Amino acid sequence: MFLLMGITSGQKELPFRQVAACISCGSYAAYQVFITFSVFSLFFIPILRWNKKYYVRTTCCNTVFQLDENVGRRIARGEQVQIMPEHLQGINGHWSAVRRCASCGFSTMDNFDYCPKCGRPLS
Repeated sequence: MFLLMGITSGQKELPFRQVAACISCGSYAAYQVFITFSVFSLFFIPILRWNKKYYVRTTCCNTVFQLDENVGRRIARGEQVQIMPEHLQGINGHWSAVRRCASCGFSTMDNFDYCPKCGRPLS
């Protein structure tokens, strides 16, 4: 008899959108909320989920913030919640934004002051 089981990680986007000013770049953008988790599956059926973490991604600069756990749980339950700047925190003490050069279009996740491709200042 074979027993198929496994532990994997998953991600799910929650049906929540809020338009607000991005605290990373200052542009108006939509907040997209998603959850990451670990899951134990038996015969490809998810049995147990743990290590749930809630995140917000902005549509302007693709910055990802960790969302306060209580606010994330309320959003997952379908409650109407207003995400405030104090509910967001940078990941590992910094913002993980995708920065794009206005001159050449080069994209980078690193915190450069100047574009590594063309040398122009990144705004």
